[in-house]
Amino acid sequence: MPAAYDPNNIFGKMLRGEIPAHKIYEDDVALAFMDIMPRTEGHALVIPKEGARTLVDVSPTTLGELIKRVQHVAKALQAAFQCDGLTLHQFNESAGGQVIYHLHFHLLPRWDGVSLRPPGTMGDNDKLAEQAEKIRAAMAPFVG
Repeated sequence: MPAAYDPNNIFGKMLRGEIPAHKIYEDDVALAFMDIMPRTEGHALVIPKEGARTLVDVSPTTLGELIKRVQHVAKALQAAFQCDGLTLHQFNESAGGQVIYHLHFHLLPRWDGVSLRPPGTMGDNDKLAEQAEKIRAAMAPFVG
């Protein structure tokens, strides 16, 4: 049986403002921000504000609203980066590849012929800030 949700995970701390993030979008349901170990240009994460460990733990109401925010961010990524496609990753528990135990969706802009970078390499902070600004600028038509 999976463990209980621990609000002291890194995303919980981010939601409480205890650690910084390059924010892309935030409302009462979700927070979207740049992945600090990007596998591609524009690699973003979308998390619920509800404390949920995995996809099966989150309330159906929050999940329904959250996936709308995932779509908003996906559209903004396409507009901002003119990518050929998107990859959506969502992992559950360690056996499923989850490392941070707060539900999150990875959105990765993709281009034909360009492979993902290997995992685990820190991104350049200035570049992440620049990409976050580019995505925020592209977000307006897709929210509200």
